[in-house]
Amino acid sequence: MILKSPIQLGSHPQIAIVRFSALGDLALVAAAARQLQRCLPAATLTWITSPLGYALLHGIEGVQFEVFDKPDSLADYRAFYRAFKHRRFDVVLAMQANLRINLLYPALHAPIKIGFDRTRAREGQWLFFNHAIPFKNEHLLDSFLAFNRLLGCIPAPVELNLPLSADDTVWAQAAVQDLPRPLIAIHPCSSKLERNWPLERMAEVIRVAAENWQCSFIFTGGTSLYERETCRQLAAVAGERGRDLCGLTTPKQLTALLGTVDALIAPDTAAVHLARAMNTPVIGLYAVAPPLLSGPYQHNEFIVNRYPEAVSRFLGKDARLVAWNTRVHHPDAMCCIEIADVLEQLSRLLSR
Repeated sequence: MILKSPIQLGSHPQIAIVRFSALGDLALVAAAARQLQRCLPAATLTWITSPLGYALLHGIEGVQFEVFDKPDSLADYRAFYRAFKHRRFDVVLAMQANLRINLLYPALHAPIKIGFDRTRAREGQWLFFNHAIPFKNEHLLDSFLAFNRLLGCIPAPVELNLPLSADDTVWAQAAVQDLPRPLIAIHPCSSKLERNWPLERMAEVIRVAAENWQCSFIFTGGTSLYERETCRQLAAVAGERGRDLCGLTTPKQLTALLGTVDALIAPDTAAVHLARAMNTPVIGLYAVAPPLLSGPYQHNEFIVNRYPEAVSRFLGKDARLVAWNTRVHHPDAMCCIEIADVLEQLSRLLSR
């Protein structure tokens, strides 16, 4: 049921937030959770998430965490159902919609369960809630904020920050302290290969940036062999001006690290949102998905947006007319982004 007026809650509501992944989305949901705290200061917030999510999020004041691995077996589901058998909430905010998570919602007892609208409630999520946010073609964070509006929260400035310890900050500062400025972070890999910019083009950006602006570089990413090898090759191009930290950071250390640099260059990946949370300018590379959906929130001034060209070239359609979730699943989509596009944005950013 799509609501036209806010839900009325008691004086001390118990609210469960469900979001397990991915890291970038978790950073956005954290902003929604903080807004909810300001709007309903007497509420008790319980966030059900994954160990990786908790590694990024723990330390948010006033939020209780319940940590579970994403279920992979019947035994995992049984354990989750047992854990919440006697728990009661007033509201469940179903902020993740895929089948593995959808099957957890019946375990959470609450008279009010809010999910995505029918358009975005993937893999049958609508079967497990009784209220839905209205559909809009909007940024992911705005979709999470829509849950809050159903609870009576008026639009307000969003705080995009993440809890970091002093140790995280000290580690990040020590990791880059001897690298000359300007310092650019390059996070070359997304979770999907189709979103990655060609390695040789990123390498050329590094060469030109080092020569023209005397930039230094850090390279970040995950622990997979592909990511490690990609970062290794790019670090070799940077030479003494580069430092390969790929696979060597915790989620909080990565966030702190992105707060020490002058800019981030990355495709559509979690690092974009972590950098945005640290107020670091982002040169985001978009051709597979629209930056309206997943770009750095309200700060698209330095992105490279070749999504319209990719939609036209590979789908034969007008990007203004395609469905909100249209992706360009073509191995050459990211080739729509030229080296000159990235260098132009880097020049604008550094001159600022």
